Amino acid sequence: MPILYHSTNQKAKKVSFREALLQGLAPDGGLYMPDSIPQFTADEIWAFRNMEYHEIASQVIGKFLQDEIPTADLKALLKDAYNFDVPLENVYNRNYIMRLDQGPTASFKDFAARMMGRVMNYFLRQQNRKMLILTATSGDTGSAIANAFYGLDNIRVVILYPETEVTDRQRLQMTTLHKNISVIALNGKFDDCQALVKMAFNDRELDHLELSSANSINIGRLLPQSVYYFYAFSRLAKSMNDEIVFSVPSGNFGDLMGGLIAKQMGLPVKRFVIATNDNDEVPVYLHSGNYKTIVPSCSCISSAMNVGHPSNMARIIDLYGGTMDENGNILASPNVEKLKNDMYAISIGDAETKATIKTVYDKHKVMIEPHGAVGWAGLQHFYNDNSDIDSKNQLSVSLETAHPAKFPQEINDILGIDPQLPKSILGLEGKEEKITPLENDFLKFKALLLSGF
Repeated sequence: MPILYHSTNQKAKKVSFREALLQGLAPDGGLYMPDSIPQFTADEIWAFRNMEYHEIASQVIGKFLQDEIPTADLKALLKDAYNFDVPLENVYNRNYIMRLDQGPTASFKDFAARMMGRVMNYFLRQQNRKMLILTATSGDTGSAIANAFYGLDNIRVVILYPETEVTDRQRLQMTTLHKNISVIALNGKFDDCQALVKMAFNDRELDHLELSSANSINIGRLLPQSVYYFYAFSRLAKSMNDEIVFSVPSGNFGDLMGGLIAKQMGLPVKRFVIATNDNDEVPVYLHSGNYKTIVPSCSCISSAMNVGHPSNMARIIDLYGGTMDENGNILASPNVEKLKNDMYAISIGDAETKATIKTVYDKHKVMIEPHGAVGWAGLQHFYNDNSDIDSKNQLSVSLETAHPAKFPQEINDILGIDPQLPKSILGLEGKEEKITPLENDFLKFKALLLSGF
């Protein structure tokens, strides 16, 4: 039977993956979640060690899409999407950093964006439709979406970013493409950008624009983010009895949701370390049982994680049997004990983030950027707080979500080194930028969309 997708608000009809992908947000304002999560056997997971990344992707994503895209077509789309390396760098003992920064925009967002763009374009071509993609970004999402959707004739993309909270290189990766990519600099925070996108989806006067989202509110962003968890295990595990710990630097919690889906599919994950910056609403919730949004969100050097209310918390609550509305109100309590058993949550401030970058480089000659440093620091806290775990033999992977060269000022200030530029960033300076400034006002945003700017 095909998998259907329900809204986390429980008030919209269930839809297919195609419908969920193209709609982005459910009509009742909720986020789409699969009704059931398909399972792998231990033998199927162990067989991944002999497969390339794109082949593992076709196995994982194919479990969800097997009734909607022919297997051969899906394999071709994914082989085209995943044509770059996924290094697993040993730091010490069995502790690794997974570098998700080798794609065309040097960010982990490339994994979701490239698959999503190709699959969305596949469906739209079949239906001879055009679509307007609205995306809020705190940095890397915008550049990844812009790159993945650039030049697609049937898709136009509008990206909103907080004008003072992205790096110059992150901005240039969005604003120098042009064509079907339009970029708005909002006088506000990331949460304001995200709120405007959600309001646009709920405004029936904009229905004719055929709006969809490429943010992690879209289910199409989450499924591909499950794949690299399987990939890491396939390359590092000694046997299927090996349990793995993942440390996930978290902002909007889409990356963590991908990992939770992988665990539900059968991946033997011992624990997820949830590492946030000063926006600690989720660690506070897991420690106290009280969830309270942070408004405005705190500005930290790990800028992509400056999120005071992660959209994907509604999905996490749903996965564990509860209900959370879009404003962060928990209407039905999830299984909190299971949440705590599966996750260890910690908040890492800027001072510790900087100290971690320096310590890891001085001690291990491994360069990480602020988001990866939050994840690595979180992993060290996890070991310190769980002395019963043998840190020498425990397999653990901390996610490095962006290339250090995207944060040259911070790296230079901390290490006195200019990180080497990857090919994806070379040549951005000097290119023409196109940016539309905007006040944090929905009516002005709506007028802009209707004008076809």
